[in-house]
Amino acid sequence: MRRTAAFSLFFVLAALLFSDGDLLGRKGPAAAAAGKTPLRDVMLVGNNWAGTATIVDAHTLKLLKTGVNFIPDKAQEIADIKKNPAQLAFYYLIQQGPGEGHDQYVDDMFTTKDGRYVAVSRPSFADVVWIDLAKATAGRTDSIVREQQMDGFRTDHMGVSPDGRRLLVSDSTKNQVIEYSMVDETVAGKQIKMGDRMRTFPSGETPHENNYSPDGSLIYHASIGKVYLPGDQHSIGPIKIGPLHDLLKGHRWYEIVNNDDFSIKYRWDMGKELKEAGYDGMSSAVRPMAVAPDQRYLYFQVSYFHGIVEFDTQAPDKDGKVSYTAGGIPEPRVGAVKRLINLPNRVPKMPLENYVNDSAHHGLSMNSAGTTLCAAGTMDDYAAFVDRRTGKAKIFDKASTGHDYLKPYWTTEGLHNTCWISLSDSDAVAVLDFDTARELAFLPVGDHPQRVRHGYVPAALVNSWAPVKPGAFGGPNGGSGGLINTISTGIGALLGLVDPVLPVR
Repeated sequence: MRRTAAFSLFFVLAALLFSDGDLLGRKGPAAAAAGKTPLRDVMLVGNNWAGTATIVDAHTLKLLKTGVNFIPDKAQEIADIKKNPAQLAFYYLIQQGPGEGHDQYVDDMFTTKDGRYVAVSRPSFADVVWIDLAKATAGRTDSIVREQQMDGFRTDHMGVSPDGRRLLVSDSTKNQVIEYSMVDETVAGKQIKMGDRMRTFPSGETPHENNYSPDGSLIYHASIGKVYLPGDQHSIGPIKIGPLHDLLKGHRWYEIVNNDDFSIKYRWDMGKELKEAGYDGMSSAVRPMAVAPDQRYLYFQVSYFHGIVEFDTQAPDKDGKVSYTAGGIPEPRVGAVKRLINLPNRVPKMPLENYVNDSAHHGLSMNSAGTTLCAAGTMDDYAAFVDRRTGKAKIFDKASTGHDYLKPYWTTEGLHNTCWISLSDSDAVAVLDFDTARELAFLPVGDHPQRVRHGYVPAALVNSWAPVKPGAFGGPNGGSGGLINTISTGIGALLGLVDPVLPVR
């Protein structure tokens, strides 16, 4: 009898351990995506400066695999870059500018629906690669199965379609977004392979984030301008220098794109929309965004602003006239800023030149109910839950959690109503519970974690991995650096001396 009970207990525990649910029996998307091959829901963390990924169980919040190499071809890539003067110049520009003195090896990543491959954008190499996860997690150097170079010299954010068939990649220096296939398929008699280039749509200066609507019919996209250049002020005392600022930073647009033909449905200059709403002198650069479940309201961060902008895409235009054109497209007749949600500014005396890539805050997501926003307070070293209706904030930082929340750089919604936050200068990821407003986990990852994405890995592959030993996995480097940032800091210090006489902002 005891032996039977023991065997029964063993099988129950085994079923819980190797299922795609958590210990409470909750199921995740892997159950639906699995098909014939059982999959595990995971969260992928891209460690940008290390060139690695950390894989976390999306249900149990346990580390599954660390140090997965996403740059096995590093030596060859560097050798090829050195042969091309233009590529070499941009390689160092990326390193000494947005990279803060470091190479940018892993920006964004998405797994295929079957969990066999992961697409990775690698800014310093100006490419996107498709990596065999079984080979990569085994430490093999032949894990890259497909590579596509950008037309320009840097990759950035990506986006995957709801059906998992298409991937969008921001081509940073070419003012465009490129679409690739994430599957092998036949369309209208034409064979398409994973990694094939499909279409492009135009963007402004430095294309940034890409998000699909839930039905895949629309794409929400923003360009952020040359965030790595100095010249962040709109005024020096009574002197307005906004035009000079705009000339330096370039065109920064927010676009809604029709996915069927890649036509631009709407294109707004959000700096001008903010001015129409009475908020003069704010940036046009839309940083991370969150789209409400009704797809009507947008919430986004803009450069230098410690807070969130609420934008109604269906409201009549504020002044009722076409006040500007953006890349030849007239200002839409709809769309208006409704309000600003201000969050604590812990660095009010810091010159704007010292903001990392112009980001006061960089990271925004929303729970599935559409009631709470999760914001990364990048320069303020905190994360915040923000009630969408009232704007009231709950702050997560060392004082409230006991953990350092240094330079949070991304947030994303995870399974079971959670928010995952990359803490890039803490080399860690925090997992917060929307329901209880508590920190559920604080996980050491790799050097400078940035993007965190939900994905899939075959259960059999996960089960083959050795348990992760506890300990710190981050890198030794933190904080801002690089030649361009050093110059910007010097300019900021100079402007700080002028500030008492001519206020600079």
